[in-house]
Amino acid sequence: MSKVSPFHIAIPVHNLAECRKFYGEVLNCEEGRSSDHWVDFNLFGHQLVIHYKPKSETEALHHNPVDGHDVPVPHYGVVLPWETFESFSEELKQKGVKFVIEPYIRFKGLVGEQATMFFLDPAGNALEFKAFKDMGQLFAK
Repeated sequence: MSKVSPFHIAIPVHNLAECRKFYGEVLNCEEGRSSDHWVDFNLFGHQLVIHYKPKSETEALHHNPVDGHDVPVPHYGVVLPWETFESFSEELKQKGVKFVIEPYIRFKGLVGEQATMFFLDPAGNALEFKAFKDMGQLFAK
């Protein structure tokens, strides 16, 4: 696999202070630049920016069925090394994060074996973090 460049993603939040605390204290993201309307974070080496957007009462999270779970759409996250996923998921449990989909293993013993978990930030944005037993199988069929 070639060297991966950091991605940049900007997401809307209706509660900048609460989300700033969540990404900084719960997910342990280092904070970068900021203003009254946005905050940059280092999310495992990637640039995540939370931008203030007034809450919309009409936007609802959609779900698609995957492996007997209701996977929230849209969602974003990071593919982590296996050991990092294990320690990160335990840390989130200890901090009382409520999971939409608890950490579990997909395709156990098969091509593409992966660990995955889903949870929401305080603004309702869905996050998925995953890890592969063999990172070379990230795009395996």
